[in-house]
Amino acid sequence: MFQKLIVANRGEIACRVMRAAKKLGLATVAVYSEADAQAPHVELADEAVLIGPAAAAQSYLQQQAIINAALTTGATLLHPGYGFLAENANFARRCGDVGIRFIGPSPDVITAMGDKEQARRIAVEAGLPVSRGTSKLEGTDAQMLAEGGRVGYPLLVKATAGGGGIGMRRVDEASGLLDSIKQTSSISHRAFGDGSVYLEHFVPRARHVEVQVFGFGDGRAVHLFDRDCSVQRRHQKVIEEATSPTLEASQRAAICAVAVKLAQTCRYEGAGTVEFLYDDESGEYFFLEMNTRIQVEHPVTEMVTGVDLVGAQIRQAQGEDLSVELAQDRIVASGFSVEARLYAERPAKNFLPSPGPLNALRLPEGPGLRIDTGYRQGMKMTAYYDPMLMKVIAHAETRDAALDRLDSALSELVVEGIGTNQGFLRKALAHPAFRAGRVHTTWLAEVQHELI
Repeated sequence: MFQKLIVANRGEIACRVMRAAKKLGLATVAVYSEADAQAPHVELADEAVLIGPAAAAQSYLQQQAIINAALTTGATLLHPGYGFLAENANFARRCGDVGIRFIGPSPDVITAMGDKEQARRIAVEAGLPVSRGTSKLEGTDAQMLAEGGRVGYPLLVKATAGGGGIGMRRVDEASGLLDSIKQTSSISHRAFGDGSVYLEHFVPRARHVEVQVFGFGDGRAVHLFDRDCSVQRRHQKVIEEATSPTLEASQRAAICAVAVKLAQTCRYEGAGTVEFLYDDESGEYFFLEMNTRIQVEHPVTEMVTGVDLVGAQIRQAQGEDLSVELAQDRIVASGFSVEARLYAERPAKNFLPSPGPLNALRLPEGPGLRIDTGYRQGMKMTAYYDPMLMKVIAHAETRDAALDRLDSALSELVVEGIGTNQGFLRKALAHPAFRAGRVHTTWLAEVQHELI
């Protein structure tokens, strides 16, 4: 029944999914915009279908165009990747209505976890601690200001349908709230087709710790340990690690256990991530959200556990029972892995995107090293999409060795024709506070002047 898979995405994640599908013997279909006609994900696929102009709103967010591409090519499996339509319950439901197996949890679970009010309620029922926040904001300006006062400043304005920090804004006092709500709403509407927002209390010096879970859709679930994603710029993750360098065994066991409980409570199916704010000093942690998709940073988990998460997603969607293979006592974390996101941007110019031709692109190679990218030499980085050029991932027996391996890889990487954050990343990796694991979600902003 399942012989062909279509990937409703682009770039490195589309390539990653196609490689996993090909390893499983599946034919693959790419969708692409006019700007991506010569992209590696198109070349890698067995078939490719043009779905619209360069702008994502006219191509990668066009549900019917993607569904038509699947029906035309006979693809019965669809992997959404991350971003775009990956957490769109309506899209998942529409796929199911025409016989296309959407790889991910059920539309009902996507809806529940995407609705921040409902997600928080489910988390509380599952026994997870939650921070102060609101449901989807509605009402007059005065009512929204009242909600901000109830949550307390500083706070974050976040896109209800969002992820990846897109549109998120920090507000330190009431005078900036309404303008931030409008700006986040506008960005969210362009990125996700949904402009609704909510408020969440901001803990300035907390760590961002997340747990990778995998559910079997019947109330059973397991974890694949944790990741530390505290090194962020404008709420966008820059460097991620598995496992967290500061969690003790008892703390890790506790936070992973409650993440699994949440996945069990919502009868989760497939790969998902439960995100927390973690206070190093008190040991307290608070549920943030659950992402019902594969994460950008999934490679670090794959490197330390040896589990092919994307392959497991596809196999489960094909009907395989993975509960024995992925039994909790069989999942072991070995060594440490670190990922750096290389962006086409200019740190010295306030991190402005740096589109342009990739005149040269030479990737490092070596043991314990992985490069995930959707670009090649000769291509052009456009301004239409996220400026992430690649992910550079290193694994080693110790954290220090993994960091050294990652830094060495970045030193060997050659990118010409555009500006990147390559030097910025190397300085961040070498910073004494990062090497010691003493970072938090605002750390990068505090030391940014030292890294540029």
